[in-house]
Amino acid sequence: MKLDRREFMAGISTAGASLTRTEPAPGRLPTGPVAIARCRDYGEEFLSRTATMFDQLGGLGRLVKGKTVTIKINLTGSTATRMDHTPAGRAFWNHPRTVGAVIHLLDKAGARRIRVVEGAWTWGASLEEFMWKAAWNPKLLYGAAPRVELINTNIAYKGSKPYTRFPVPQGGHLFPAFDLNSAYAETDVLVSMTKLKEHATAGVTLSIKNYFGITPTTIYGNKVPLDRPSLVPYGGRNEIGHAGSRQPPSSSPPEKDPTSPRDAGYRIPRFIADLAAAVPMHLQLIEGIETIAGAELPRGPLTAFIQPGLLVAGTNCVSTDAVATAVMGFDPMAPKGTAPFEGCDNTLLLAQELGVGTCDLKQIEVIGVPIKEALFNFRQYGGPRFQRMRPEGRPGRKS
Repeated sequence: MKLDRREFMAGISTAGASLTRTEPAPGRLPTGPVAIARCRDYGEEFLSRTATMFDQLGGLGRLVKGKTVTIKINLTGSTATRMDHTPAGRAFWNHPRTVGAVIHLLDKAGARRIRVVEGAWTWGASLEEFMWKAAWNPKLLYGAAPRVELINTNIAYKGSKPYTRFPVPQGGHLFPAFDLNSAYAETDVLVSMTKLKEHATAGVTLSIKNYFGITPTTIYGNKVPLDRPSLVPYGGRNEIGHAGSRQPPSSSPPEKDPTSPRDAGYRIPRFIADLAAAVPMHLQLIEGIETIAGAELPRGPLTAFIQPGLLVAGTNCVSTDAVATAVMGFDPMAPKGTAPFEGCDNTLLLAQELGVGTCDLKQIEVIGVPIKEALFNFRQYGGPRFQRMRPEGRPGRKS
């Protein structure tokens, strides 16, 4: 099935009023409604379901009309990574059709400019080239609306100001501020699009974990200079992010306490909770039509290809991720040592401590399919107990 602009036009309900963003009552954490829908197809069904979910949340109109909208997608890992013979867009990356569909909806709602961004892993060239190298067709994005830009935020912005500093409210857990590609500073509305997945280090990887990729590896990557950003990326974020074996260049803020634990299960949840507080996220869309269980990338017998057939969308990243975590069969308020946070602290609780939002399901309005009906137990198909053996039978599918 082709996915050109005419197909985008078919079957789409018009974006209505505005996504409601009410101020919390004194003493209460921010929250927002979260919509759940069933979806089996990346084409017309996805377009229709997503348009309906956005309308259920209040509509796109006033949120994006006349604005610069930035979509942070998730293309984690290298261009060569695969889950057996399954394309990355079906297993652990965003599917290009879903991104194109959201671009179309944003355009119809009146967005002035739409940017698709990603910190392409150890990649110093354009985001388009990264996509082509991975057999992920960027034409589906350019054809979805007339004003679409693709930006690799892993490197310096090509405008007059390469990087912009984003302070973390309340001082942050790990870092007091981050220096990011200035495309984020030119953003009026930020959208996070990612797969519904677990994460080997952070427990789950949803809209908040997607923020890990906004940190440029010219500053937060391996082998960067001691005093300034590198001109090109040299590696991933292991040294500064996971291990804490060194600090960013002296041109950027160091972490608050260099004597804090150097364990990735301590650091990564705090790293991304700080990012969620520093860079406001206005809309989240988590796609679980197909995905993997057990980790964020294929990891042998630990992971399995599954088909939950679900979508989750919301307007507060903590609340949206809390509902998505519950849909996966986990307690979003679980402490360290409890699935899925066996080896790490709970990012949702850390973001909640910074006032980003609530992960208490009793405080979150769920629209559409109830959580108990959408429940898809990820640990039935992947995770620690499958370290030495794969589950028998066919890939998981929600009946």
